[in-house]
Amino acid sequence: MEPLHAPWRIEYILAPKKPGDNAHLFSHIAQSCDDEANLVIARDRTCFALLNRYPYNGGHILVLPYKLVPDLNGLTPEELCDLWLLVRRCTNALTAVMKPDGFNLGINLGKVAGAGIQEHLHIHIVPRWLGDTNFMPVLGQTSVLPQALTETAAKLRAELAK
Repeated sequence: MEPLHAPWRIEYILAPKKPGDNAHLFSHIAQSCDDEANLVIARDRTCFALLNRYPYNGGHILVLPYKLVPDLNGLTPEELCDLWLLVRRCTNALTAVMKPDGFNLGINLGKVAGAGIQEHLHIHIVPRWLGDTNFMPVLGQTSVLPQALTETAAKLRAELAK
């Protein structure tokens, strides 16, 4: 795996954290009028979008409902539609401004899936360019292993024994 250098994340990593610190972060931002300080880039009727303060890629956007829900089941059909329409608008804006080669769109539901703020549903939009790193280490902080470790070890042992 190639290393990913993100020195701007050190502020977040070193900051003191208490359990539940982030639980209502997005709700506070949703209710704030200071969109510039909060990096909010769009507000719609039932949802809003902001730049990720500690991005892995430039242009990393979060789209989320105003309503505090942990997953898609907490949204009405109208809210769900609004959310995805804003995702589309944001990807179109990123295309126009930053001209990425593609996007990763992701939702991390639950701590084991990589959700840093699991209480408030949010969709990640990560613009991608040829040659940057892949989705799993960026958002999920996870490497995908296509084979069981025991099988990989056995194959390596067999090769090294030759």
